[in-house]
Amino acid sequence: MTSQRVPARQVRAWYDEHTITLYQAYSAEITERALTAGTFVAPFKLDRMTWIKPSFLWMMYRSGWATKPGQERVLAIAITRDGLEWALAHACLSHHEPGTHASRAAWAEQQRACPVRVQWDPERSLRLGPLEHRTIQIGLSGEAARRYVSQWIVQLRDVTSLARKVGALVAQGDLAMAQAMLPAERPYQLPAPLRRRIGITRNDQQE
Repeated sequence: MTSQRVPARQVRAWYDEHTITLYQAYSAEITERALTAGTFVAPFKLDRMTWIKPSFLWMMYRSGWATKPGQERVLAIAITRDGLEWALAHACLSHHEPGTHASRAAWAEQQRACPVRVQWDPERSLRLGPLEHRTIQIGLSGEAARRYVSQWIVQLRDVTSLARKVGALVAQGDLAMAQAMLPAERPYQLPAPLRRRIGITRNDQQE
């Protein structure tokens, strides 16, 4: 671990040369059918925006350590890095930001044209409290969602047992062991045009 300040906005994930791992939580029915098919199939709804998250702890915050209704199963989804970068190249921030968009009208026009939304939410600690720096959520709809389920997904893994084991360790106060079990997320390098598009400023270094 390093004491270097984590940038306010930075994409961090577990990734290798070709894929990046993202997380989603669903009901047992959706999860089992997806694991059997190797991608998402009905009753997964392709016509709804689906949010993918590279932060394991943010997924734990959202799903309550895989205990909330409809989010009892957590999937680790390896997608192609090309797929992720296509998504970011076709993304618009969920909210207007003067430093990123020329005007509110320009942001609104971009949002209408883009099948992907990007939202920056507070990263979470092991106790699921908010941290000062942010983590990215990526919402896929339309063409992006279709590409996701038909082209980008390389592997689906059920990590529900990991989620519950880490949650139990946190509840017991064994934070060191819980930390050791977390996926190793590290900064994900993006080209400058993509950083600008998703609202990463010059002050948010990727190193």
